[in-house]
Amino acid sequence: MSEDDTEIKTTEKNSESLLQTISDAEVSSRISFEEFTDERILISHDAFGKKQMKIKILEVSDETPVLKWKFGDRVKVTKILVTVKHLTTQQVEEAEFDIESIERELAEKRHYTSTNRWIPVEDIKNGYVVGSKHTRLISDASALDYIVF
Repeated sequence: MSEDDTEIKTTEKNSESLLQTISDAEVSSRISFEEFTDERILISHDAFGKKQMKIKILEVSDETPVLKWKFGDRVKVTKILVTVKHLTTQQVEEAEFDIESIERELAEKRHYTSTNRWIPVEDIKNGYVVGSKHTRLISDASALDYIVF
């Protein structure tokens, strides 16, 4: 047996032993490429670039969407958790908002509402709303000065 053959067999044994040390729990805890979500798409920034915001969905309505054939699968969001990070001070603020009650309050006080709580299912990643849909969820809370962003 040549030196190259010995080296190849040693490498094969090492790779086999490495494969055997990985437990089933570790393998099942890994996410696939399709499930991976880049954190950057979940974050929106204010106009001056001094704040970042993430919105986590806490509760959705069981209401069925109208015109599913036209707009696709959507869910009606009722409660969210908003996390705002101030980039200059690294301070983090969190607040829970009941969008449904804020929408009713704005309709009573100002006789209009601008919230579109229907979010496409593909715009929800790991329980968070993608950054491009943040404005539609916080518009009424912003109009009532519950949130300044």
